Amino acid sequence: MPDPRMYESDTFVLLESGRSETFLTTAELLDKLKGVLAQRQDDLPRDLQRFTSVHDQAQYLLETSCELDVGPGEFLQWYAVRLEK
Repeated sequence: MPDPRMYESDTFVLLESGRSETFLTTAELLDKLKGVLAQRQDDLPRDLQRFTSVHDQAQYLLETSCELDVGPGEFLQWYAVRLEK
């Protein structure tokens, strides 16, 4: 089980195949996950199939995972980061 302190951060780094790393806020990452999941409703991982809304699916991923299988040779990973102020 991930340490709950990990989610206290409001910034994430997103790693996506074919793109450079991107820093996103929690809201931006949630929107990104919703966009990806909306296109994959016919091919969802088993643990996401129990949720009826894309928002709930994305929220669950954000709170419990750090990657989503998006196909052979492709990846989508995110990690909470703390930026110095």
